[in-house]
Amino acid sequence: MNNKVPIRSWEITLGSNQLILAVSTWLLLLSNWPFWRAVWQGVGGLQDGNTIFVLSLPWFVLIWLYILLSVMAWGHLIKPVLAIVLLVAAATSYFMNSYGIVIDYSMLTNVMQTDSSEAMDLLNWELLLWMLGFGVIPLLIITRVRLIQRSWSRALAHRLMGMAVALTCLAIIVFTLYQSYASLMRNHRELRLMLVPSNVVSAIHGYTRRQLAVPTELKIIGADARREEATVDVRKPRLTVLMVGETARSANFSLNGYTRDTNPELASRGVLSFTNVSSCGTATAVSLPCMFLDVGKEGYKDGMALRREGLLDVLQRAGVSVIWRDNNSGCKGICDRVPNEKLNNQKTLGLCRADECYDEILLQDLQAYLDQQQRDSIVVLHMKGSHGPSYFKRYPPAFERFGPVCDNNQLERCTRESIVSAYDNSLGYTDYVLGQTIDLLKRNAERFDTAMLYVSDHGESLGENGLYLHGLPYAMAPSEQTSIPMILWISKDMQSRQNLNPQCLKEQRGVSLSHDNLFHSVLGLMGIQTSAYRQELDLFSTCQAKALTPLKLAQTSEHHPVKIPK
Repeated sequence: MNNKVPIRSWEITLGSNQLILAVSTWLLLLSNWPFWRAVWQGVGGLQDGNTIFVLSLPWFVLIWLYILLSVMAWGHLIKPVLAIVLLVAAATSYFMNSYGIVIDYSMLTNVMQTDSSEAMDLLNWELLLWMLGFGVIPLLIITRVRLIQRSWSRALAHRLMGMAVALTCLAIIVFTLYQSYASLMRNHRELRLMLVPSNVVSAIHGYTRRQLAVPTELKIIGADARREEATVDVRKPRLTVLMVGETARSANFSLNGYTRDTNPELASRGVLSFTNVSSCGTATAVSLPCMFLDVGKEGYKDGMALRREGLLDVLQRAGVSVIWRDNNSGCKGICDRVPNEKLNNQKTLGLCRADECYDEILLQDLQAYLDQQQRDSIVVLHMKGSHGPSYFKRYPPAFERFGPVCDNNQLERCTRESIVSAYDNSLGYTDYVLGQTIDLLKRNAERFDTAMLYVSDHGESLGENGLYLHGLPYAMAPSEQTSIPMILWISKDMQSRQNLNPQCLKEQRGVSLSHDNLFHSVLGLMGIQTSAYRQELDLFSTCQAKALTPLKLAQTSEHHPVKIPK
Protein backbone atom coordinates (compact mmCIF):
# COMPACT_ATOMS: atom_id res chain seq x y z
CA MET A 1 0.00 0.00 0.00
CA ASN A 2 1.41 3.38 -1.05
CA ASN A 3 1.15 5.86 1.85
CA LYS A 4 3.18 8.65 0.19
CA VAL A 5 1.50 12.04 0.18
CA PRO A 6 1.91 13.87 -3.19
CA ILE A 7 3.96 17.05 -2.99
CA ARG A 8 1.82 20.01 -3.96
CA SER A 9 3.28 22.61 -6.27
CA TRP A 10 4.05 25.74 -4.30
CA GLU A 11 1.61 28.61 -4.56
CA ILE A 12 1.34 32.17 -3.26
CA THR A 13 -2.04 33.55 -2.28
CA LEU A 14 -2.41 37.26 -2.95
CA GLY A 15 -5.09 39.82 -3.56
CA SER A 16 -5.14 41.44 -6.98
CA ASN A 17 -3.94 44.76 -5.54
CA GLN A 18 -1.01 43.01 -3.87
CA LEU A 19 -0.03 41.27 -7.11
CA ILE A 20 -0.16 44.54 -9.03
CA LEU A 21 1.97 46.21 -6.34
CA ALA A 22 4.51 43.37 -6.54
CA VAL A 23 4.78 43.67 -10.34
CA SER A 24 5.07 47.45 -10.04
CA THR A 25 7.95 47.02 -7.60
CA TRP A 26 9.68 44.61 -9.99
CA LEU A 27 9.35 47.10 -12.85
CA LEU A 28 10.58 49.92 -10.62
CA LEU A 29 13.74 48.08 -9.55
CA LEU A 30 14.71 45.93 -12.54
CA SER A 31 13.20 47.33 -15.77
CA ASN A 32 14.09 51.00 -15.54
CA TRP A 33 17.84 51.33 -15.22
CA PRO A 34 18.15 53.82 -18.14
CA PHE A 35 15.35 55.89 -16.60
CA TRP A 36 17.03 56.05 -13.21
CA ARG A 37 20.39 56.94 -14.76
CA ALA A 38 18.73 59.82 -16.59
CA VAL A 39 16.91 60.94 -13.43
CA TRP A 40 20.13 60.86 -11.41
CA GLN A 41 21.87 63.01 -14.00
CA GLY A 42 18.85 65.30 -14.25
CA VAL A 43 18.72 66.07 -10.51
CA GLY A 44 22.51 66.34 -10.27
CA GLY A 45 22.82 63.50 -7.77
CA LEU A 46 22.22 63.77 -4.05
CA GLN A 47 22.91 67.34 -2.98
CA ASP A 48 22.16 69.60 -0.05
CA GLY A 49 18.59 70.76 -0.39
CA ASN A 50 17.26 67.98 -2.68
CA THR A 51 17.45 64.96 -0.34
CA ILE A 52 13.71 64.72 0.30
CA PHE A 53 12.96 65.20 -3.39
CA VAL A 54 15.42 62.48 -4.46
CA LEU A 55 14.11 60.04 -1.84
CA SER A 56 10.53 60.73 -2.96
CA LEU A 57 11.21 59.80 -6.61
CA PRO A 58 11.10 55.97 -6.20
CA TRP A 59 7.84 56.26 -4.26
CA PHE A 60 6.38 58.57 -6.90
CA VAL A 61 7.29 56.14 -9.70
CA LEU A 62 6.07 53.10 -7.75
CA ILE A 63 2.69 54.72 -7.12
CA TRP A 64 2.42 55.82 -10.76
CA LEU A 65 3.17 52.29 -12.03
CA TYR A 66 0.67 50.84 -9.57
CA ILE A 67 -2.06 53.18 -10.82
CA LEU A 68 -1.22 52.45 -14.46
CA LEU A 69 -1.33 48.67 -14.00
CA SER A 70 -4.50 48.94 -11.88
CA VAL A 71 -6.23 50.65 -14.81
CA MET A 72 -5.00 48.02 -17.28
CA ALA A 73 -5.50 44.72 -15.41
CA TRP A 74 -9.03 43.68 -14.40
CA GLY A 75 -10.94 40.51 -13.61
CA HIS A 76 -9.81 37.30 -15.27
CA LEU A 77 -7.31 39.26 -17.40
CA ILE A 78 -5.18 40.41 -14.46
CA LYS A 79 -2.52 37.71 -14.76
CA PRO A 80 -2.41 37.62 -18.60
CA VAL A 81 -2.10 41.43 -18.78
CA LEU A 82 0.65 41.52 -16.17
CA ALA A 83 2.49 38.71 -17.96
CA ILE A 84 2.40 40.64 -21.24
CA VAL A 85 3.56 43.79 -19.43
CA LEU A 86 6.54 41.94 -17.96
CA LEU A 87 7.62 40.54 -21.34
CA VAL A 88 7.21 43.86 -23.13
CA ALA A 89 9.01 45.68 -20.32
CA ALA A 90 11.91 43.23 -20.48
CA ALA A 91 12.34 43.67 -24.24
CA THR A 92 11.95 47.44 -24.01
CA SER A 93 14.48 47.79 -21.19
CA TYR A 94 17.02 45.69 -23.12
CA PHE A 95 16.95 47.89 -26.21
CA MET A 96 16.91 51.09 -24.17
CA ASN A 97 19.82 49.89 -22.06
CA SER A 98 21.85 48.56 -25.02
CA TYR A 99 21.31 51.29 -27.63
CA GLY A 100 20.30 54.39 -25.69
CA ILE A 101 16.95 54.68 -27.48
CA VAL A 102 13.69 56.01 -26.09
CA ILE A 103 10.17 54.80 -26.82
CA ASP A 104 7.52 56.93 -28.47
CA TYR A 105 4.93 56.45 -31.21
CA SER A 106 7.51 56.93 -33.98
CA MET A 107 9.70 54.18 -32.56
CA LEU A 108 6.64 51.92 -32.37
CA THR A 109 5.93 52.80 -36.01
CA ASN A 110 9.43 51.57 -36.88
CA VAL A 111 8.75 48.31 -35.08
CA MET A 112 5.43 47.81 -36.84
CA GLN A 113 6.94 48.45 -40.28
CA THR A 114 10.21 46.53 -39.96
CA ASP A 115 10.82 43.40 -42.00
CA SER A 116 12.10 39.98 -40.92
CA SER A 117 15.68 40.71 -41.97
CA GLU A 118 15.88 43.87 -39.88
CA ALA A 119 14.25 42.09 -36.93
CA MET A 120 16.73 39.20 -37.11
CA ASP A 121 19.62 41.67 -36.97
CA LEU A 122 18.49 42.63 -33.47
CA LEU A 123 18.30 39.09 -32.07
CA ASN A 124 21.19 37.71 -30.01
CA TRP A 125 21.90 35.52 -27.00
CA GLU A 126 22.15 38.49 -24.65
CA LEU A 127 18.61 39.53 -25.57
CA LEU A 128 17.33 36.01 -24.98
CA LEU A 129 19.05 35.80 -21.58
CA TRP A 130 17.72 39.22 -20.67
CA MET A 131 14.19 38.17 -21.62
CA LEU A 132 14.59 34.99 -19.56
CA GLY A 133 15.81 36.79 -16.46
CA PHE A 134 13.62 39.89 -16.53
CA GLY A 135 10.55 38.61 -18.36
CA VAL A 136 10.06 34.86 -18.27
CA ILE A 137 11.09 34.16 -14.67
CA PRO A 138 8.72 36.74 -13.10
CA LEU A 139 6.03 35.53 -15.52
CA LEU A 140 6.46 31.99 -14.21
CA ILE A 141 6.18 33.26 -10.66
CA ILE A 142 2.89 34.96 -11.56
CA THR A 143 1.53 31.60 -12.77
CA ARG A 144 2.02 30.26 -9.24
CA VAL A 145 -0.01 33.07 -7.65
CA ARG A 146 -3.49 32.12 -6.51
CA LEU A 147 -5.64 35.23 -6.48
CA ILE A 148 -8.15 35.69 -3.69
CA GLN A 149 -11.59 35.22 -5.19
CA ARG A 150 -14.10 37.98 -4.51
CA SER A 151 -17.46 38.92 -5.98
CA TRP A 152 -17.26 41.52 -8.71
CA SER A 153 -18.64 44.23 -6.41
CA ARG A 154 -16.10 43.53 -3.65
CA ALA A 155 -13.27 43.24 -6.20
CA LEU A 156 -14.27 46.59 -7.68
CA ALA A 157 -14.42 48.15 -4.22
CA HIS A 158 -10.96 46.83 -3.32
CA ARG A 159 -9.53 48.06 -6.58
CA LEU A 160 -11.05 51.53 -6.30
CA MET A 161 -9.94 51.79 -2.69
CA GLY A 162 -6.37 50.88 -3.65
CA MET A 163 -6.34 53.39 -6.49
CA ALA A 164 -7.84 56.10 -4.24
CA VAL A 165 -5.09 55.59 -1.66
CA ALA A 166 -2.45 55.63 -4.42
CA LEU A 167 -3.82 58.81 -6.00
CA THR A 168 -3.93 60.50 -2.59
CA CYS A 169 -0.31 59.62 -1.91
CA LEU A 170 0.68 60.78 -5.39
CA ALA A 171 -1.09 64.08 -4.90
CA ILE A 172 0.60 64.64 -1.54
CA ILE A 173 4.05 64.06 -3.06
CA VAL A 174 3.39 66.31 -6.06
CA PHE A 175 1.88 69.21 -4.10
CA THR A 176 4.55 69.02 -1.41
CA LEU A 177 7.42 69.03 -3.89
CA TYR A 178 5.68 70.61 -6.87
CA GLN A 179 8.47 73.00 -7.84
CA SER A 180 11.09 70.23 -7.91
CA TYR A 181 8.93 67.87 -9.99
CA ALA A 182 7.83 70.62 -12.38
CA SER A 183 11.44 71.68 -12.92
CA LEU A 184 12.60 68.12 -13.55
CA MET A 185 9.89 67.35 -16.10
CA ARG A 186 10.16 70.75 -17.80
CA ASN A 187 13.93 70.48 -18.26
CA HIS A 188 14.05 66.76 -19.01
CA ARG A 189 11.00 65.95 -21.12
CA GLU A 190 12.70 62.81 -22.40
CA LEU A 191 12.06 61.11 -19.03
CA ARG A 192 8.44 60.42 -19.96
CA LEU A 193 9.73 58.40 -22.93
CA MET A 194 12.02 56.33 -20.71
CA LEU A 195 9.77 55.05 -17.91
CA VAL A 196 8.79 51.44 -18.64
CA PRO A 197 6.00 50.44 -19.28
CA SER A 198 4.18 53.80 -19.32
CA ASN A 199 6.25 54.86 -22.34
CA VAL A 200 5.05 51.79 -24.23
CA VAL A 201 1.43 52.45 -23.30
CA SER A 202 1.79 56.06 -24.44
CA ALA A 203 3.45 54.95 -27.69
CA ILE A 204 0.62 52.50 -28.42
CA HIS A 205 -1.96 55.21 -27.75
CA GLY A 206 -0.15 57.70 -30.00
CA TYR A 207 0.32 55.18 -32.79
CA THR A 208 -3.30 54.00 -32.68
CA ARG A 209 -4.67 57.54 -32.58
CA ARG A 210 -2.64 58.52 -35.64
CA GLN A 211 -3.63 55.41 -37.56
CA LEU A 212 -7.31 56.00 -36.86
CA ALA A 213 -6.97 59.64 -37.89
CA VAL A 214 -5.77 58.70 -41.39
CA PRO A 215 -8.48 59.82 -43.86
CA THR A 216 -10.26 57.27 -46.04
CA GLU A 217 -9.90 59.31 -49.23
CA LEU A 218 -6.94 59.54 -51.54
CA LYS A 219 -6.00 63.18 -52.02
CA ILE A 220 -4.98 63.94 -55.60
CA ILE A 221 -1.93 66.18 -55.90
CA GLY A 222 -0.93 67.98 -59.09
CA ALA A 223 -3.92 66.95 -61.19
CA ASP A 224 -2.73 69.47 -63.80
CA ALA A 225 0.79 67.99 -64.07
CA ARG A 226 2.28 67.89 -67.56
CA ARG A 227 5.73 67.80 -69.12
CA GLU A 228 7.05 71.05 -70.50
CA GLU A 229 6.98 71.21 -74.28
CA ALA A 230 10.21 70.04 -75.88
CA THR A 231 12.12 72.48 -78.06
CA VAL A 232 13.18 71.64 -81.60
CA ASP A 233 16.77 70.82 -80.62
CA VAL A 234 15.74 68.34 -77.90
CA ARG A 235 15.93 64.82 -79.28
CA LYS A 236 16.44 62.71 -76.17
CA PRO A 237 14.15 61.94 -73.24
CA ARG A 238 15.24 62.63 -69.68
CA LEU A 239 16.40 59.83 -67.36
CA THR A 240 16.92 60.45 -63.66
CA VAL A 241 17.95 57.80 -61.16
CA LEU A 242 16.88 58.76 -57.66
CA MET A 243 18.80 56.74 -55.09
CA VAL A 244 17.37 56.67 -51.58
CA GLY A 245 20.06 55.78 -49.08
CA GLU A 246 19.57 54.14 -45.71
CA THR A 247 21.13 55.30 -42.43
CA ALA A 248 23.95 57.28 -44.05
CA ARG A 249 25.14 60.27 -42.06
CA SER A 250 26.86 63.22 -43.64
CA ALA A 251 29.68 63.35 -41.09
CA ASN A 252 31.26 60.13 -42.40
CA PHE A 253 31.38 61.09 -46.09
CA SER A 254 34.89 62.04 -47.21
CA LEU A 255 33.28 64.30 -49.82
CA ASN A 256 32.14 66.39 -46.85
CA GLY A 257 35.51 66.48 -45.07
CA TYR A 258 35.66 63.12 -43.24
CA THR A 259 39.26 61.99 -42.75
CA ARG A 260 38.73 58.43 -44.04
CA ASP A 261 38.35 58.08 -47.78
CA THR A 262 34.84 56.64 -47.84
CA ASN A 263 33.98 58.12 -51.27
CA PRO A 264 36.81 57.30 -53.70
CA GLU A 265 34.44 56.31 -56.52
CA LEU A 266 32.25 59.41 -56.31
CA ALA A 267 35.26 61.70 -55.95
CA SER A 268 36.54 60.48 -59.31
CA ARG A 269 33.23 61.08 -61.10
CA GLY A 270 32.72 64.80 -60.68
CA VAL A 271 29.74 64.75 -58.33
CA LEU A 272 28.42 67.62 -56.24
CA SER A 273 27.96 66.86 -52.54
CA PHE A 274 25.62 69.14 -50.58
CA THR A 275 26.98 69.51 -47.06
CA ASN A 276 24.12 71.10 -45.13
CA VAL A 277 21.11 68.82 -45.59
CA SER A 278 18.68 67.74 -42.87
CA SER A 279 16.21 64.86 -42.81
CA CYS A 280 12.48 64.97 -42.23
CA GLY A 281 12.69 62.37 -39.47
CA THR A 282 15.10 60.08 -37.69
CA ALA A 283 13.66 56.80 -38.98
CA THR A 284 12.69 55.36 -42.35
CA ALA A 285 9.02 55.09 -41.42
CA VAL A 286 8.86 58.90 -41.22
CA SER A 287 11.56 60.21 -43.54
CA LEU A 288 10.86 58.00 -46.55
CA PRO A 289 7.19 58.97 -47.08
CA CYS A 290 7.84 62.54 -45.94
CA MET A 291 10.53 63.24 -48.53
CA PHE A 292 8.27 62.13 -51.40
CA LEU A 293 5.29 64.25 -50.36
CA ASP A 294 4.68 67.94 -51.00
CA VAL A 295 3.77 68.88 -47.42
CA GLY A 296 7.27 69.12 -45.96
CA LYS A 297 8.44 68.23 -42.47
CA GLU A 298 6.06 70.61 -40.72
CA GLY A 299 3.02 69.30 -42.56
CA TYR A 300 3.78 65.58 -42.46
CA LYS A 301 1.69 63.16 -40.40
CA ASP A 302 2.03 59.41 -39.97
CA GLY A 303 0.23 57.37 -42.60
CA MET A 304 -0.16 60.34 -44.93
CA ALA A 305 1.53 58.57 -47.85
CA LEU A 306 -1.25 55.97 -47.88
CA ARG A 307 -3.91 58.63 -48.42
CA ARG A 308 -2.11 61.40 -50.30
CA GLU A 309 -0.43 61.30 -53.68
CA GLY A 310 3.27 62.03 -53.79
CA LEU A 311 6.07 62.80 -56.20
CA LEU A 312 5.85 59.52 -58.11
CA ASP A 313 2.11 59.90 -58.67
CA VAL A 314 2.59 63.39 -60.09
CA LEU A 315 5.42 62.26 -62.38
CA GLN A 316 3.40 59.31 -63.63
CA ARG A 317 0.37 61.52 -64.31
CA ALA A 318 2.55 63.85 -66.36
CA GLY A 319 3.58 60.96 -68.62
CA VAL A 320 6.91 60.04 -67.04
CA SER A 321 7.78 56.33 -66.84
CA VAL A 322 8.25 55.50 -63.15
CA ILE A 323 9.62 52.41 -61.41
CA TRP A 324 10.56 51.75 -57.78
CA ARG A 325 13.13 49.03 -57.06
CA ASP A 326 13.48 48.08 -53.39
CA ASN A 327 16.24 46.35 -51.45
CA ASN A 328 14.95 47.52 -48.09
CA SER A 329 11.81 47.12 -45.99
CA GLY A 330 9.37 48.58 -48.53
CA CYS A 331 8.31 52.02 -49.69
CA LYS A 332 5.89 52.89 -46.82
CA GLY A 333 3.05 53.58 -49.27
CA ILE A 334 4.99 55.86 -51.63
CA CYS A 335 5.22 53.37 -54.51
CA ASP A 336 1.84 51.66 -54.06
CA ARG A 337 0.36 53.30 -57.16
CA VAL A 338 3.35 52.96 -59.52
CA PRO A 339 5.25 49.93 -60.90
CA ASN A 340 7.54 48.53 -58.20
CA GLU A 341 9.82 45.59 -57.61
CA LYS A 342 10.94 43.93 -54.36
CA LEU A 343 14.50 42.68 -54.80
CA ASN A 344 15.75 41.89 -51.29
CA ASN A 345 14.47 38.32 -51.45
CA GLN A 346 16.34 37.36 -54.64
CA LYS A 347 18.71 34.37 -54.74
CA THR A 348 21.33 35.79 -57.09
CA LEU A 349 24.68 34.12 -56.50
CA GLY A 350 27.30 36.57 -55.28
CA LEU A 351 24.80 39.35 -54.61
CA CYS A 352 22.48 37.69 -52.10
CA ARG A 353 22.71 35.65 -48.93
CA ALA A 354 19.97 33.56 -47.37
CA ASP A 355 18.34 36.51 -45.64
CA GLU A 356 19.15 39.58 -47.75
CA CYS A 357 20.92 41.00 -50.82
CA TYR A 358 23.66 43.55 -51.30
CA ASP A 359 22.66 46.83 -52.92
CA GLU A 360 24.19 45.89 -56.27
CA ILE A 361 21.05 43.83 -56.79
CA LEU A 362 19.29 47.12 -57.55
CA LEU A 363 21.32 47.45 -60.75
CA GLN A 364 20.67 43.90 -61.94
CA ASP A 365 18.66 43.89 -65.19
CA LEU A 366 18.25 47.67 -64.96
CA GLN A 367 19.84 48.10 -68.39
CA ALA A 368 17.24 45.76 -69.88
CA TYR A 369 14.52 47.95 -68.39
CA LEU A 370 16.11 51.12 -69.78
CA ASP A 371 16.37 49.55 -73.24
CA GLN A 372 12.56 49.44 -73.33
CA GLN A 373 12.02 53.09 -72.37
CA GLN A 374 11.22 55.63 -75.07
CA ARG A 375 10.10 58.61 -72.96
CA ASP A 376 11.13 60.60 -69.90
CA SER A 377 11.86 58.15 -67.08
CA ILE A 378 12.66 58.12 -63.40
CA VAL A 379 14.06 55.11 -61.57
CA VAL A 380 14.00 55.02 -57.77
CA LEU A 381 16.48 52.66 -56.10
CA HIS A 382 15.78 52.14 -52.39
CA MET A 383 19.01 50.91 -50.81
CA LYS A 384 19.74 48.79 -47.75
CA GLY A 385 22.69 51.12 -47.24
CA SER A 386 24.16 51.14 -43.74
CA HIS A 387 21.26 49.80 -41.71
CA GLY A 388 22.43 48.69 -38.28
CA PRO A 389 23.29 47.23 -35.94
CA SER A 390 24.85 44.62 -38.24
CA TYR A 391 26.83 47.06 -40.37
CA PHE A 392 29.24 44.27 -41.33
CA LYS A 393 26.45 42.53 -43.26
CA ARG A 394 25.81 45.51 -45.52
CA TYR A 395 28.86 45.03 -47.76
CA PRO A 396 30.69 42.13 -49.46
CA PRO A 397 33.94 40.97 -47.78
CA ALA A 398 36.01 42.59 -50.55
CA PHE A 399 34.91 46.03 -49.31
CA GLU A 400 36.31 45.61 -45.80
CA ARG A 401 38.92 48.37 -46.12
CA PHE A 402 38.84 49.74 -42.58
CA GLY A 403 39.39 47.79 -39.38
CA PRO A 404 39.15 46.38 -36.83
CA VAL A 405 35.48 45.59 -37.52
CA CYS A 406 32.62 44.90 -35.13
CA ASP A 407 31.31 41.63 -36.59
CA ASN A 408 28.23 41.08 -34.42
CA ASN A 409 25.00 42.89 -33.61
CA GLN A 410 25.77 43.48 -29.92
CA LEU A 411 27.28 46.94 -30.31
CA GLU A 412 27.80 47.35 -26.57
CA ARG A 413 30.37 44.55 -26.74
CA CYS A 414 32.38 46.22 -29.50
CA THR A 415 34.81 49.08 -29.28
CA ARG A 416 33.62 52.31 -30.81
CA GLU A 417 36.54 52.13 -33.25
CA SER A 418 35.36 48.77 -34.59
CA ILE A 419 31.74 49.97 -34.87
CA VAL A 420 32.79 53.02 -36.87
CA SER A 421 35.03 50.89 -39.10
CA ALA A 422 32.19 48.53 -39.98
CA TYR A 423 29.92 51.50 -40.64
CA ASP A 424 32.53 53.23 -42.82
CA ASN A 425 32.97 50.05 -44.84
CA SER A 426 29.24 50.04 -45.54
CA LEU A 427 29.51 53.64 -46.76
CA GLY A 428 32.41 52.61 -48.97
CA TYR A 429 30.20 49.99 -50.58
CA THR A 430 27.42 52.54 -51.06
CA ASP A 431 30.01 54.73 -52.76
CA TYR A 432 30.83 51.87 -55.13
CA VAL A 433 27.17 51.24 -56.01
CA LEU A 434 26.62 54.94 -56.69
CA GLY A 435 29.70 54.96 -58.92
CA GLN A 436 28.38 51.97 -60.86
CA THR A 437 25.04 53.75 -61.28
CA ILE A 438 26.75 56.82 -62.72
CA ASP A 439 28.69 54.61 -65.14
CA LEU A 440 25.43 53.02 -66.27
CA LEU A 441 23.97 56.46 -66.95
CA LYS A 442 27.06 57.43 -68.93
CA ARG A 443 26.63 54.33 -71.09
CA ASN A 444 23.10 55.49 -71.89
CA ALA A 445 24.07 59.06 -72.75
CA GLU A 446 23.33 58.58 -76.45
CA ARG A 447 19.68 57.86 -75.73
CA PHE A 448 18.94 59.95 -72.61
CA ASP A 449 19.78 63.21 -70.89
CA THR A 450 20.79 61.76 -67.53
CA ALA A 451 21.17 62.64 -63.85
CA MET A 452 21.54 60.85 -60.52
CA LEU A 453 20.43 62.27 -57.18
CA TYR A 454 21.30 60.41 -53.97
CA VAL A 455 19.86 61.31 -50.58
CA SER A 456 19.75 59.35 -47.34
CA ASP A 457 16.60 58.93 -45.28
CA HIS A 458 18.26 59.71 -41.93
CA GLY A 459 21.59 59.45 -40.13
CA GLU A 460 22.96 57.23 -37.36
CA SER A 461 24.46 57.44 -33.90
CA LEU A 462 27.62 55.37 -33.46
CA GLY A 463 28.14 55.61 -29.72
CA GLU A 464 28.34 59.37 -29.27
CA ASN A 465 27.06 60.19 -25.76
CA GLY A 466 26.09 56.53 -25.33
CA LEU A 467 23.61 56.60 -28.23
CA TYR A 468 23.42 54.01 -30.99
CA LEU A 469 21.31 53.49 -34.11
CA HIS A 470 18.56 56.06 -34.81
CA GLY A 471 14.92 56.86 -34.16
CA LEU A 472 15.14 59.38 -31.32
CA PRO A 473 12.36 61.99 -31.29
CA TYR A 474 13.47 64.77 -33.62
CA ALA A 475 13.64 67.40 -30.87
CA MET A 476 16.03 65.18 -28.90
CA ALA A 477 18.01 63.70 -31.78
CA PRO A 478 21.68 64.64 -32.20
CA SER A 479 22.91 65.96 -35.54
CA GLU A 480 24.37 62.54 -36.34
CA GLN A 481 20.80 61.28 -36.81
CA THR A 482 19.46 64.25 -38.79
CA SER A 483 22.38 65.54 -40.89
CA ILE A 484 22.40 63.53 -44.11
CA PRO A 485 24.34 63.34 -47.38
CA MET A 486 22.85 64.45 -50.68
CA ILE A 487 24.86 63.93 -53.87
CA LEU A 488 24.17 65.05 -57.43
CA TRP A 489 25.67 63.81 -60.67
CA ILE A 490 24.30 65.45 -63.79
CA SER A 491 25.42 64.97 -67.39
CA LYS A 492 26.52 67.93 -69.49
CA ASP A 493 23.59 67.37 -71.85
CA MET A 494 21.14 67.53 -68.94
CA GLN A 495 22.83 70.67 -67.62
CA SER A 496 22.50 72.28 -71.05
CA ARG A 497 18.89 71.19 -71.43
CA GLN A 498 18.00 72.61 -68.01
CA ASN A 499 20.00 75.82 -68.59
CA LEU A 500 21.98 75.10 -65.44
CA ASN A 501 25.08 77.07 -64.57
CA PRO A 502 27.68 74.54 -63.27
CA GLN A 503 29.58 77.13 -61.23
CA CYS A 504 26.35 78.31 -59.63
CA LEU A 505 25.54 74.71 -58.65
CA LYS A 506 28.92 74.38 -56.93
CA GLU A 507 28.21 77.54 -54.99
CA GLN A 508 25.01 75.93 -53.66
CA ARG A 509 27.06 73.21 -51.95
CA GLY A 510 26.70 74.66 -48.45
CA VAL A 511 23.19 76.08 -48.77
CA SER A 512 20.73 74.86 -46.14
CA LEU A 513 18.60 72.12 -47.70
CA SER A 514 16.31 69.37 -46.45
CA HIS A 515 13.99 66.60 -47.56
CA ASP A 516 11.46 69.38 -48.19
CA ASN A 517 13.40 70.24 -51.37
CA LEU A 518 13.21 66.79 -52.96
CA PHE A 519 9.62 66.89 -54.31
CA HIS A 520 10.03 70.24 -56.06
CA SER A 521 13.63 69.73 -57.21
CA VAL A 522 12.82 66.48 -59.02
CA LEU A 523 9.77 68.08 -60.66
CA GLY A 524 12.02 70.89 -61.86
CA LEU A 525 14.73 68.54 -63.08
CA MET A 526 12.18 66.46 -65.00
CA GLY A 527 10.53 69.56 -66.48
CA ILE A 528 7.11 68.99 -64.92
CA GLN A 529 4.71 71.92 -64.87
CA THR A 530 2.08 71.81 -62.16
CA SER A 531 0.46 74.02 -59.55
CA ALA A 532 1.95 71.71 -56.89
CA TYR A 533 5.46 72.88 -57.82
CA ARG A 534 7.13 75.53 -55.64
CA GLN A 535 10.07 77.20 -57.28
CA GLU A 536 11.59 78.45 -54.02
CA LEU A 537 12.07 74.82 -52.89
CA ASP A 538 13.64 73.69 -56.17
CA LEU A 539 17.37 73.53 -55.46
CA PHE A 540 18.11 73.86 -59.21
CA SER A 541 15.99 76.95 -59.89
CA THR A 542 18.56 79.41 -58.51
CA CYS A 543 21.04 78.25 -61.13
CA GLN A 544 18.69 78.11 -64.12
CA ALA A 545 18.73 80.79 -66.77
CA LYS A 546 15.05 80.10 -67.21
CA ALA A 547 13.29 78.35 -64.35
CA LEU A 548 9.93 76.63 -64.40
CA THR A 549 7.04 78.63 -63.07
CA PRO A 550 4.13 77.03 -61.26
CA LEU A 551 0.89 76.82 -63.18
CA LYS A 552 -1.91 78.94 -61.86
CA LEU A 553 -4.36 76.84 -59.91
CA ALA A 554 -7.18 76.04 -62.28
CA GLN A 555 -10.36 74.07 -61.91
CA THR A 556 -8.63 71.00 -63.33
CA SER A 557 -5.81 71.16 -60.78
CA GLU A 558 -7.80 71.17 -57.58
CA HIS A 559 -6.98 68.42 -55.12
CA HIS A 560 -9.94 66.14 -55.71
CA PRO A 561 -10.45 63.38 -53.13
CA VAL A 562 -10.93 59.85 -54.34
CA LYS A 563 -12.55 57.20 -52.18
CA ILE A 564 -10.22 54.37 -51.17
CA PRO A 565 -11.90 51.01 -50.77
CA LYS A 566 -11.50 49.55 -47.31
